[in-house]
Amino acid sequence: MKSKRSIRYETLSCKTILNEVKAPSMPFARSLNPYRGCQHGCSFCYARSTHSFLGLETDDTFQNHIRIKENAAAVLERQLRAMARSRRGLAAAGTVAIGTATDPYQPIEGTWRLTRQCLEVLQAYGVPFSITTRSPLILRDLDILRQSPGSSVNISIHTLQTGLWSRMEPSTPPPDKRLATVRELAENGVRVGVFMAPILPYLSDGDDDVRAVIEQAARHRASFVVPSFLRLSTAAVKVWFFQTLQEAYPHLVQAYADLYAGGSGSLPPAYRERRMPFIRAELARHGFDAEPAARRTPSAARPPAAGDEAADEAADGQPVQLSFLF
Repeated sequence: MKSKRSIRYETLSCKTILNEVKAPSMPFARSLNPYRGCQHGCSFCYARSTHSFLGLETDDTFQNHIRIKENAAAVLERQLRAMARSRRGLAAAGTVAIGTATDPYQPIEGTWRLTRQCLEVLQAYGVPFSITTRSPLILRDLDILRQSPGSSVNISIHTLQTGLWSRMEPSTPPPDKRLATVRELAENGVRVGVFMAPILPYLSDGDDDVRAVIEQAARHRASFVVPSFLRLSTAAVKVWFFQTLQEAYPHLVQAYADLYAGGSGSLPPAYRERRMPFIRAELARHGFDAEPAARRTPSAARPPAAGDEAADEAADGQPVQLSFLF
């Protein structure tokens, strides 16, 4: 089994906090991550390889060495103030995606409150945002979320199987807590949906599994559900995921090796084409938009889900290249 190490926290001062997103298919112009590394340490996390940009290991260092951008809110305010004076004004900020490379409500947020501080700045400048998280800690900031029109929240739930959840993302809040979070956000007038991501071949892609997540999302008043299949976008991500697979589901190692034999990190088109008709049918049956995400009109409800490729924050202020996967 993978050894567990104590978590090391390190503060740093960032020069910028808003990172430009270049991909034209993305529904947002900027991303923001108050932390580097994530205590959740999900086995399939696409952002694990971002640690390599810092000269850090991409193994469990990703969840055990957390860097805290202690001046995040002050830098954000400075960037927005400068943007407000520019020719395009704050329109250049577009919708800011929070949580593209690290969960903004991972446990350390309960102490540092950097995400909340950044939300306060965005709200003061009238800049809409989208938040992607697995944590009910977001409910602490309901006062801001209720007063931020044009903003949205995306709760990641890839399975309702407790055994699968505990093996693949043991440091995250359980799925039922996340569903309860969806309901409470919705009841407070916050636009909230479920990122059903990443869908894991042979583990969470069965009809019953997919139906259960979509059905419960509807029952808990989600406004949308966005499915996304597992993407092993870099060698570091693939190695870590396969280690988990070997420990928890060794009988599937060869099957996954066959599926992800190519260099793209994506599932073969034939696999997706085989599973998507059922997923679309279930989405439509429960009143959700079943149109593939890549063809939808961009909205604040679609930041990248877990399993998408992201080279976020290779260095503060560097452009971010993202690809949205359906």
